[in-house]
Amino acid sequence: MMWVALVGFCSGIISGMGIGGGTILIPALLFLTDITQQQAQGVNLIYFIPTAITALITHQKKGNLDWKTAKPLAVLGLVGAAAGAFLAVSLKSELLRKIFGGFLFLMGLSEIFKKKKKEGEKNNAER
Repeated sequence: MMWVALVGFCSGIISGMGIGGGTILIPALLFLTDITQQQAQGVNLIYFIPTAITALITHQKKGNLDWKTAKPLAVLGLVGAAAGAFLAVSLKSELLRKIFGGFLFLMGLSEIFKKKKKEGEKNNAER
């Protein structure tokens, strides 16, 4: 359980930064425990509520919230979350795990190539 607690702490740091603690939490839960993909995602959703509230309060105090942008995203996010939850519980755990892994892989590739593109633009601007 010590490893799970450590993962919770590290995921909280990542969540507070707005990166998404579930990217660490879900794979770690699958590796360190014997729960299913759906259970790990359920735990992530429970974990997300207090961490999101804490981060939200901190960012609000620093003036980092754009409510005009956030409100329509939140409303549509609720609809999407309901659709995604129904989809997740209807899929086999193995398939859901592969979809989640593929998503993380694509996001990682996106970040790698985005960074390289920005570095290239910076180098061109310096010339």
